[in-house]
Amino acid sequence: KPILLQGHERSITQIKYNREGDLLFTVAKDPIVNVWYSVNGESLGTYNGHTGAVWCVDADWDTRHVLTGSADNSCRLWDCETGKQLALVKTSSAVRTCGFDFGGNIIMFSTDKQMGYQCFVSFFDLRDPSQIENNEPYMKIPCSDSKITSAVWGPLGEFIIAGHESGELNQFSAKVREQLSNIKEHTKQINDIQTSRDMTMFITASKDNTAKLFDCTTLEHLKTFRTERPVNSAALSPIFDHVVLGGGQEAMDVTTTSTRIGKFEARFFHLAFEEEFGRVKGHFGPINSVAFHPDGKSYSSGGEDGYVRIHYFDPQYFEFEFEA
Repeated sequence: KPILLQGHERSITQIKYNREGDLLFTVAKDPIVNVWYSVNGESLGTYNGHTGAVWCVDADWDTRHVLTGSADNSCRLWDCETGKQLALVKTSSAVRTCGFDFGGNIIMFSTDKQMGYQCFVSFFDLRDPSQIENNEPYMKIPCSDSKITSAVWGPLGEFIIAGHESGELNQFSAKVREQLSNIKEHTKQINDIQTSRDMTMFITASKDNTAKLFDCTTLEHLKTFRTERPVNSAALSPIFDHVVLGGGQEAMDVTTTSTRIGKFEARFFHLAFEEEFGRVKGHFGPINSVAFHPDGKSYSSGGEDGYVRIHYFDPQYFEFEFEA
């Protein structure tokens, strides 16, 4: 039976484990940022300060700081332990994606293209407090074509990988103001990007009903996982060749179908064979975010229904894999 986390009034936008996996951070279309013990679902506390929907969350390598980006036109840095707000970066439009680099010293975030403002990726070095104080990133890259909808750091913090509304993927250097490479494998918006445990590969989830696996450095397209509905989120297992996909129809179409037809299960695929081997039911609406626990023994999903569910795998799951 899954552990049910009820800490949000609106639909979940992102869930994120810290590196050890003992904490789970959840954000939603309400201003609350929650943190939970992943082992039993106990609420640890909230980070209060945002005034709009929170789109993204990240924790640094040693879980000292938490970074959040919100539709209230701000990106905020928090002390993980005390919940105190350490820094506030004001932006001219909503912050859609954010993340710490591997060392936890550099943060990046992207802003939406809206209200006449362009989409930008900004990089701040936390070791230089004046950058935050003066709201002057050491580098700002404009994205004129289509807005960034998801972004993650690549290995060694040398570049970020960004997915766009148009279905394009880019690598932006974190050192010099340039785009390193660009490909277009998806036909519609990329909703989510997550890297593998060793940062060599990453998986994208798209509105074109597919999730795709790529090489982090070359952006070579390796695998495709096909479904018959938009994929909102995809995660790679840290211990097995397994992928979990979460999605469902567009949230606005949900009321017109029964939950059985809505297909709101989490779906498991084999990484190498691209075949589906399992489904987990539960949410009463599309799944917006999925994440594997860093030890691979459980996974979590956050849905349009505002709930986060932590599922622990049966012992058979591990036996089955080792026999196979």
